[in-house]
Amino acid sequence: MAEVVREAAREFWQPPVSLVIGATPRRAVSTLAETCPRCGAEFLVGARFCHACGGGRPEGLSAAAKADAAVIASLWQQLVKRVGSRLAEFSLGDLRRAIKVPAWLRVPAWLRHLHFHEMQRRIGLSTASMIAFTVGVACITGALLVGLLTARTLVDWQAIQIYRAEWLLGATAAFTAGILLKKPFGN
Repeated sequence: MAEVVREAAREFWQPPVSLVIGATPRRAVSTLAETCPRCGAEFLVGARFCHACGGGRPEGLSAAAKADAAVIASLWQQLVKRVGSRLAEFSLGDLRRAIKVPAWLRVPAWLRHLHFHEMQRRIGLSTASMIAFTVGVACITGALLVGLLTARTLVDWQAIQIYRAEWLLGATAAFTAGILLKKPFGN
């Protein structure tokens, strides 16, 4: 610890003591330049401009790395074009005819009545009121499901009743919000 106090004048981002004696700290490989070419000040982490003179930060990539990136980008564009052309040839109707869905996997026709907008139209609520109504129904369901918990002691039973009261309080708040958000009749 004595070495740390003697070298207290070091910069805040440098470690005061090397962890391994004689080891030189490795610098992370960066794709950007570390110092400003105009004034020589170090760039702040992630900065695109020098904080001292306002000069732009030059890229640290070599010409070979830029050429490799261009080759990879052109290969990617060719792949995207090929996949796009193959998908354009293929139609969704062909897929539906090719795949035969078993009877037990087909969706029953009555489930269309449970669609959000279908229920909203039937009940006659605005979207915000319908969302509040759905949250209220979910809270009542939560209150009912909390009742399925088994209580072994009086303290457990009291905790279950508190949970049930909280779910019902949430349902009350949601239904109140739905009433307040409902559009007046005839508008």
